Amino acid sequence: MRLPPIRQFGVLIRRYKRFLADIFLKNDEILTVHCPNSGSMRGCSEPGSPVMISKSDNRRRKYAWTLEMVQKNGIWIGVNTSLTNKLVHEALAGGVITDFGPVLSIRPEVKVSERSRLDFQLETEAGRIYLEVKNCSLAENNVALFPDAVTTRGTKHLLELDRLKQEGSGSAVLFCVQRSDADRFTPAASIDPVYAQTLADVRDRGVQVLAYRADVRPDEIRISTPLPVLIGENNV
Repeated sequence: MRLPPIRQFGVLIRRYKRFLADIFLKNDEILTVHCPNSGSMRGCSEPGSPVMISKSDNRRRKYAWTLEMVQKNGIWIGVNTSLTNKLVHEALAGGVITDFGPVLSIRPEVKVSERSRLDFQLETEAGRIYLEVKNCSLAENNVALFPDAVTTRGTKHLLELDRLKQEGSGSAVLFCVQRSDADRFTPAASIDPVYAQTLADVRDRGVQVLAYRADVRPDEIRISTPLPVLIGENNV
């Protein structure tokens, strides 16, 4: 996925009110930008971090610029969670994600109960598969971790996937790791033990748990590499 053509680099001053960030630019201007990430951004929101922002062509936006990525230890980390499903859709359609066999159709934002939607409904040669996608920006010691804050909504999605699996449909959760320094994935039990335990439980009941790393560059992000998923006693 190519990023918007109008981009520039800066330095993070602060991230606040969840969806705003102040950026220091090389011309000494301070710019307030939209931060499209509802998580804590733990490990990738330290003041003084290099960042890359892009400009939207939507003139009705209050904040024209968007925080796309943050650099830590020379590694670019994608923090724009509004891109995550687009990245996965691209990888499914392009045959990069092959765990489900040939995918015949991809339907986004599927209502599965009165109060829940999942990210994708896939029609495959093996049957229907429901897929939930999570963006992963946190890593420690080369291990990608999710979540970066307690997520009751994420746990609810796992339980919906489990219900659909027990009713006879395929179901899966995919963690999109938007940083190049991770070589495996595990749930962050020290941050949200309920989510970590629920992930282990639904995996044991047949829900697929997948992780893919994306190559993150200032001009482009593409999913490229499946990562081993470690679930069990050694969760971080």
